[in-house]
Amino acid sequence: MVEDSGFHLILNTRSISATNTERVRRCLCKTLNFEIWVLLQLASKMGTADEKFIKKEYYLHVATYKWLFERKIIDCVTSDHYYNSLPSRSDAAQLFLVQLSLCFPVSIAAPPPPPPASQSTETKMSNPAHDFHEEEDDQGEIFLDEDDIIRESTVDDEDLPDADDQSVDEPDDDDSMHTFTGHNGELYTVVCSPTDPTLVATGGGDDRGFLWRIGVGDYAFELQGHKDSVSNLSFSTDGLLLASGSLDGIIQIWDVANGVLKKTLEGPGGGIEWVRWHPRGHLVLAGSEDCTVWMWNADNGSYLNMFSGHGSNVSCGDFTPDGKTICTGSADATLRIWNPKSGENIHVIQGHPYHTAGLTCLAINSDSTLAYTGSEDGSIHIVNITTGKVVSSLASRSDSVECIGLAPSSPWAATGSMDKKLVIWDLPSSSARATCEHEDGVTCLTWLGQSNYLATGCGDGKVRVWDSRSGDCVRTFNGHTETIQSLSVSANQEFLVSVSTDGTARVFEIAEYK
Repeated sequence: MVEDSGFHLILNTRSISATNTERVRRCLCKTLNFEIWVLLQLASKMGTADEKFIKKEYYLHVATYKWLFERKIIDCVTSDHYYNSLPSRSDAAQLFLVQLSLCFPVSIAAPPPPPPASQSTETKMSNPAHDFHEEEDDQGEIFLDEDDIIRESTVDDEDLPDADDQSVDEPDDDDSMHTFTGHNGELYTVVCSPTDPTLVATGGGDDRGFLWRIGVGDYAFELQGHKDSVSNLSFSTDGLLLASGSLDGIIQIWDVANGVLKKTLEGPGGGIEWVRWHPRGHLVLAGSEDCTVWMWNADNGSYLNMFSGHGSNVSCGDFTPDGKTICTGSADATLRIWNPKSGENIHVIQGHPYHTAGLTCLAINSDSTLAYTGSEDGSIHIVNITTGKVVSSLASRSDSVECIGLAPSSPWAATGSMDKKLVIWDLPSSSARATCEHEDGVTCLTWLGQSNYLATGCGDGKVRVWDSRSGDCVRTFNGHTETIQSLSVSANQEFLVSVSTDGTARVFEIAEYK
């Protein structure tokens, strides 16, 4: 049954549509490499395989499938999400094969190639996979289950590519302690639960959101139902509810404890730009591409108010910490102050000396008196919320200011911009304390709890930790291969979670920076 010329493959066609079956088989034959072969052999023969080894080999497998998806060779794999979040446990590979049910080498005519040079000696020594080659001849052909065998196919050597033909992105150095790969597109947003230190929500361009746990491969549940990119996620202050906003103009409210959809909020005529919760209740506020801001009661799903007046998409906004006022910024270069109960537009801040281009980010101080805004024009202004006047401005940057964050324990602010700089500002004097250089534009930032440290996400795929007192970079986290889109810190301040356009969410340990 085994051809001397190549792999002998078993294909389960029940998990793949008929139109994709042949394409999947042929493509997998061309992309299986030694690492994938080891993983699959582990699944079928080594039920108690080493966890660390399984985790390493799983990454290589995901990279291969990412390659297939990007080239539209596979339209879908399976409706079961074990593929999307394979846990790093000893039974993980077995679960993977059962649920994915695609294709794996049953036997090989010639011995497999030697391990890659990059594989560490430690991995080889601690890995029982290298012991089963000696007994392979006695095992015969290996099947997961006879019921899974629908048909058999053989592939000639001429169909197999050279090693140089492989085209998957693999990070040279990965500092993350956990990687979530449930999405199959770019990721745009991440938020950690304010009450549960291991609970994380992510959303992206695959029109899906996931709620998952740090250190556990299986996600809690998928946020299903959106028909466009999940652009924003936000937990209520008490952590009981999660709001998911999408470019389809819909906001869904999820019961976190029970893992069910609680309410669907409709109204905006454009995509959702951001979602925020009232600091003391279950009121949801959202800005839209249709120039409006909407507010609902999340408990009963009732519409409460709509704030209209902006002349372009509402790019940023929030309740003040005391919950008595709403501030919104727009691509029309204005900041508007609203009364949440009456819907009255109290102030409109525009024109000189304010921004000349669209607002990109907003932060409000803890006593609800000042709003800090950044703009595409590179300027940063401070507005008195009560009077609606610009009270101060920070030195302009040479490119768009993408993010702003206020230090929780000192009178400082941090701004990140596309000019590749993070600037730490002393607010009383409106002067820069430190300027921190990056290799690419700074896309997002977050302060690490009550500490003097903060983290930045960058266009180069790096996550960096900075000491705001000295301006020094104290740690660079590697792992992502593309732009970092969003950052969030766990409730216990021990983990930093980042999401990227590379399609992954990664968790980094930051307990030492508390």
